[in-house]
Amino acid sequence: MPRLDRGLAQEAVVEVRIGINQSARELSFETDASADDVRALIEAETTGLVTLADNRGRQFLINRESITYVELGSDVARKVGFVS
Repeated sequence: MPRLDRGLAQEAVVEVRIGINQSARELSFETDASADDVRALIEAETTGLVTLADNRGRQFLINRESITYVELGSDVARKVGFVS
Protein backbone atom coordinates (compact mmCIF):
# COMPACT_ATOMS: atom_id res chain seq x y z
CA MET A 1 0.00 0.00 0.00
CA PRO A 2 1.75 3.21 -1.16
CA ARG A 3 1.77 6.22 1.11
CA LEU A 4 3.14 9.72 1.30
CA ASP A 5 5.54 10.49 4.04
CA ARG A 6 7.85 13.15 5.16
CA GLY A 7 10.62 11.62 3.03
CA LEU A 8 9.14 13.52 0.07
CA ALA A 9 9.65 16.87 1.82
CA GLN A 10 9.95 19.97 -0.30
CA GLU A 11 10.05 23.65 0.54
CA ALA A 12 6.45 24.27 -0.53
CA VAL A 13 3.33 23.17 1.33
CA VAL A 14 0.29 21.78 -0.50
CA GLU A 15 -3.21 22.08 0.96
CA VAL A 16 -5.30 18.94 0.32
CA ARG A 17 -9.09 18.76 0.66
CA ILE A 18 -10.88 15.44 0.18
CA GLY A 19 -14.63 15.01 0.01
CA ILE A 20 -15.95 11.78 1.54
CA ASN A 21 -19.21 10.04 0.52
CA GLN A 22 -22.05 10.36 3.04
CA SER A 23 -20.11 12.91 5.11
CA ALA A 24 -20.97 16.58 5.56
CA ARG A 25 -17.35 17.42 6.39
CA GLU A 26 -14.28 17.20 4.21
CA LEU A 27 -10.83 16.02 5.18
CA SER A 28 -8.44 18.98 5.01
CA PHE A 29 -4.72 18.99 5.75
CA GLU A 30 -1.36 20.33 4.53
CA THR A 31 1.46 18.14 3.29
CA ASP A 32 5.07 18.64 2.29
CA ALA A 33 4.60 16.34 -0.73
CA SER A 34 4.07 17.94 -4.13
CA ALA A 35 0.59 18.20 -5.67
CA ASP A 36 1.72 15.81 -8.43
CA ASP A 37 2.77 13.18 -5.84
CA VAL A 38 -0.58 13.38 -4.05
CA ARG A 39 -2.49 13.18 -7.33
CA ALA A 40 -0.46 10.19 -8.54
CA LEU A 41 -1.01 8.33 -5.28
CA ILE A 42 -4.78 8.83 -5.32
CA GLU A 43 -5.08 7.98 -9.02
CA ALA A 44 -2.97 4.81 -8.61
CA GLU A 45 -5.32 3.26 -6.07
CA THR A 46 -8.55 1.86 -7.49
CA THR A 47 -9.81 0.01 -4.41
CA GLY A 48 -8.74 -0.42 -0.81
CA LEU A 49 -7.18 2.21 1.40
CA VAL A 50 -5.19 5.26 0.38
CA THR A 51 -2.68 6.32 3.04
CA LEU A 52 -1.74 9.99 3.23
CA ALA A 53 0.40 11.83 5.78
CA ASP A 54 0.38 15.51 6.63
CA ASN A 55 3.36 17.70 7.50
CA ARG A 56 2.70 17.17 11.25
CA GLY A 57 3.23 13.42 10.95
CA ARG A 58 -0.46 12.43 11.21
CA GLN A 59 -1.60 9.64 8.89
CA PHE A 60 -4.97 9.36 7.17
CA LEU A 61 -6.36 6.07 5.84
CA ILE A 62 -9.16 6.70 3.36
CA ASN A 63 -11.32 4.14 1.60
CA ARG A 64 -10.65 4.86 -2.08
CA GLU A 65 -14.23 4.02 -3.08
CA SER A 66 -15.66 6.68 -0.73
CA ILE A 67 -13.65 9.61 -2.16
CA THR A 68 -15.97 11.98 -4.04
CA TYR A 69 -13.47 14.71 -4.90
CA VAL A 70 -9.91 15.85 -4.23
CA GLU A 71 -8.89 19.50 -4.23
CA LEU A 72 -5.17 20.24 -4.36
CA GLY A 73 -3.90 23.70 -3.50
CA SER A 74 -0.90 25.19 -5.19
CA ASP A 75 2.51 24.08 -4.08
CA VAL A 76 3.92 27.61 -4.05
CA ALA A 77 5.90 28.46 -0.94
CA ARG A 78 4.13 30.85 1.39
CA LYS A 79 5.65 34.24 2.02
CA VAL A 80 6.06 35.38 5.59
CA GLY A 81 6.25 39.01 6.61
CA PHE A 82 4.77 42.31 5.58
CA VAL A 83 4.24 43.50 2.04
CA SER A 84 4.70 47.20 1.38
